Amino acid sequence: MNILFIGDIMGRAGRNVIKSHLKEIQSEYQIDFTIANAENASGYAGLAKSSYDELMQAGIDFFTTGNHVWAQKEIFDYIERCDNLLRPANYPSPCPGKGYGIVRVNKIRLGIINLSGTVFMDALDNPFSVFDTLYASISNACDFLLIDFHAEATSEKIAFAYHACGRAQAVLGTHTHVQTADERIIDGMTAAITDVGMTGPADGVIGIDKDIILKSFKTKRPVRFELAQGHRQFNAVRLQVDSSFRCTKIERIYRTYP
Repeated sequence: MNILFIGDIMGRAGRNVIKSHLKEIQSEYQIDFTIANAENASGYAGLAKSSYDELMQAGIDFFTTGNHVWAQKEIFDYIERCDNLLRPANYPSPCPGKGYGIVRVNKIRLGIINLSGTVFMDALDNPFSVFDTLYASISNACDFLLIDFHAEATSEKIAFAYHACGRAQAVLGTHTHVQTADERIIDGMTAAITDVGMTGPADGVIGIDKDIILKSFKTKRPVRFELAQGHRQFNAVRLQVDSSFRCTKIERIYRTYP
């Protein structure tokens, strides 16, 4: 089985990349199941229902999110109805939506957990202990467990990958919008990468118009964000899974388009 995990989809530019190029990438890499972090898919923050529907039609099977999950207020109206849409599992309870899901892909029971880091992020529940509790609850129902660890600090992401090693088969970092070059399989057991990257504008600063960001840094005054124009990029990783439910390869994908 081949799993495609797409880095944070950013605004209309990211959605257009998905609509224009996802099918060809899925065919090229013989993808069986596609997951994407879509917390920035509408505007530059949040996931509106129209964007969710658009991305589903384009071929994405499952969605994770992160700290911007609640930015589009309408998500409160539909997140409970969507079995393929997660919010971080370590939001304090009670909380709308689900933090994990289990789906059958071919003959594999694929478990997906969404977690948020807490270093330089909102002070949610401890993701390490939340994972421990979830793992004890769902591990027997999964053949392959994948975690989207949405976090700012590289140290926290790497530490979490070691914490989950041997229990989760993949720990994929999201949030920074910059793809890292440290993909590996830890101890032959757990595929990991610090950040999968971003799918969206390529010519700005993590998706936002560079002049606006430069003004913010130079003046230290509030600015109104706008998405960057110009080239676009597609960031993802492909996971190859063998018949014994091991991840045998993690491969970065980085493409740019006019």
